Amino acid sequence: MAKFIDPEKLDLEDNVVSINRITKVVKGGRRLRFAALVVVGDHKGHVGFGTGKAQEVPEAIRKAVEAANKNLIEVPIVGTTIPHEIIGTYDGGRILLKPAEEGSGVAAGGAVRAVMELAGVDDVTSKRLGSDTPINAVRATFEGLKNLKSAAEVAELRGVSVQHLAE
Repeated sequence: MAKFIDPEKLDLEDNVVSINRITKVVKGGRRLRFAALVVVGDHKGHVGFGTGKAQEVPEAIRKAVEAANKNLIEVPIVGTTIPHEIIGTYDGGRILLKPAEEGSGVAAGGAVRAVMELAGVDDVTSKRLGSDTPINAVRATFEGLKNLKSAAEVAELRGVSVQHLAE
């Protein structure tokens, strides 16, 4: 269904969204590990996210960036915003994404802002409707972005021309 996007051909930038310290209690005491959530994008409609766990923070970030490069999607962009309103859902996280007028900027919090800016969406309004957890917010945002359809895609699905849709 989703076509593969080669990360080598893109000029990707990464952004660490969150780092969690994980403690596992074992017989000898506590074992510390770190989990990193990273979003990568080229500001031109390609964005991906990944998570990584390791005993050191830099190693966790490196693993997350590798995972993000394998998980790239293409976002349909109309001008500087998204084509239509959508709600992305993942587990307890629900994100409402609405197109905004040119020049209004990215009205989104933390994790959603990182995804939108790296995707190249300059004008959008968003609202978290469910979980505040960064990983659920990012995954819900991605579900919403994956389900966005451009006018050309909708016209093709309906078997009509793009001009006919505008009427």
